[in-house]
Amino acid sequence: MNSADVLVDGFGRIRDVVHSAVRGLTSEQLQWRVDPEANTIGWLAWHLTRVQDDHIAEVAETDQVWKSGGWAQRFDLPFEQDATGYSQNADEVAAVQASAQLLLDYHDAVYEQTLVFVRGLRDEDLSRVVDRRWDPPVTLGIRLISVISDDLQHAGQAAFVRGLLRRR
Repeated sequence: MNSADVLVDGFGRIRDVVHSAVRGLTSEQLQWRVDPEANTIGWLAWHLTRVQDDHIAEVAETDQVWKSGGWAQRFDLPFEQDATGYSQNADEVAAVQASAQLLLDYHDAVYEQTLVFVRGLRDEDLSRVVDRRWDPPVTLGIRLISVISDDLQHAGQAAFVRGLLRRR
């Protein structure tokens, strides 16, 4: 097993949790909130996928699936096209209204683009500096682990909210 194999496994785990958290839910369930300020399952799935799409496209030097695949038009959200959900408020969270199928199809499209990129990586590629705005500068390996970590946290949050929803 090499580093590309580990990364493929990590992104596959995200996909599995996202599918488990979102599959079969109604639009109303995807919009349910624990309290008026809480994130919804729909927003969490959209946000984690947008972050993965944005960050992978940047390091792979490719277009975001969000734009190139027409997902921005399909979602038709009232945000700037580059929005990823970072620092959004409760009203913006509520504006992400999408079906389970749309969320999963977008996630799968991003997952497939992610796999194309990470499967082509060699161990030595992970040392490449991709962001000099930080001290120390961020390498490709650190950026990919950061995306996996952030996405798994949000996917777990979505799964937790789904569990609460089922217990209501």
